[in-house]
Amino acid sequence: MDNEKNVKKDGPGMLYLCATPIGNLEDITYRVLRVLSEADLIAAEDTRNSQKLLNHFDIHTPMTSYHEYNNVEKARVLVEKLKSGMNIAFMNLISMIRQRFLLIKY
Repeated sequence: MDNEKNVKKDGPGMLYLCATPIGNLEDITYRVLRVLSEADLIAAEDTRNSQKLLNHFDIHTPMTSYHEYNNVEKARVLVEKLKSGMNIAFMNLISMIRQRFLLIKY
């Protein structure tokens, strides 16, 4: 599930917070599309809807779920991936203010 091809060996990876459109897919920015396509892994709140967006823009980055029901356990896993050098894009289809993003805590 995880793509390890771009893992850096000289330091931690980067966490990108990617706000994505709820309705019109054309509302997404070019920068978010670039980050989603270049990241090693996408952590998505809603993988079903996120996959529709990724398919629409022909993005094939591996994805994992990250939502309110698994965020405590998954945050630890994602932090370890960041420490190993992976770049992770957090993709949120809902207001980022509402999401309890535990990666910041760690």
